[in-house]
Amino acid sequence: MKTIGILGGMSAASTQIYFRELCDQTQARLGGLHSPELLIRSLDFAAIERLQVNGEWEAAGAILNAEAKALEQGGADLLILATNTMHKLADQMMTGVGIPLLHIADTTAQAITAAGLSAPGLMATAFTMEQSFYTDRLRDAGLLPVLPNEADRAETHRIIYEELCKDITLDTSRAAYVEIAERLVAQGADCLILGCTEVGMLLNQGNVSVPVFDTTLIHCATALDQALQG
Repeated sequence: MKTIGILGGMSAASTQIYFRELCDQTQARLGGLHSPELLIRSLDFAAIERLQVNGEWEAAGAILNAEAKALEQGGADLLILATNTMHKLADQMMTGVGIPLLHIADTTAQAITAAGLSAPGLMATAFTMEQSFYTDRLRDAGLLPVLPNEADRAETHRIIYEELCKDITLDTSRAAYVEIAERLVAQGADCLILGCTEVGMLLNQGNVSVPVFDTTLIHCATALDQALQG
C-alpha cells in the first residue's frame, strides 16, 4: 500500500472527514485490521484564511509548497490537498515536488463524466465559484458548470466560513443550502458538486433532487485507488 500524504487543516473539520473516510473505505475494501498508510500535515487555518482575505495568494502558496516538500520527504508517495479552494495554488504548491498531486477538480470531473452528466451545479467558497481556477478545469473536462446567483454565492460562502469550518451545523443553514441547490436545478443543473470539502456536512443525496458529487468522498476514493495500485 502506498502512503497518502494529506495536506489539510483548511479547515480542520474537513480534514477530520478525510481521515475518517479513508479509514472507513480501507476497512470496507480490505477488511480485517486494515487501515490506510497516511501522513497528515494539518495547518492553522486562521493564518491561511487571513492570507485568502488579503489576497496574499503567493504567500499562501509558499506555505503549501514547503509543506508538500515536507510530506514528500516524510515518505508520502502521493499527495492530496484536503480543500477545494486552495487548489488555486496547486501549481505553486507542487514546484520542486517529485510525487504526484491528485487534483480534486479532476477526480470530480471524471466521476461526473462517467455518470453521463454534463451540467453540474457548483456550491463552494466564493473563491472557487467566482475565480476561474476551478470552473475552467471543469470546462476543460467538457462540463458546463452552473453557478448560484450573487446572493446565493454570498450565503453559501458565509455558511462555510462562519459555521462549517468551525464544525457548526444548523438546520436553518441546511434548509438554505437545499433551497440554493434546488435553484441551481431550476437553472438547468443536472447534478450538484459539493465543491467545498465541508459542504457535505449539510447536503447529500438524501436532500438534493439530482445526483450529488461530494468532492471529499470522491477525492478519498480515488486516492485510495492509487494507494492500492501496484
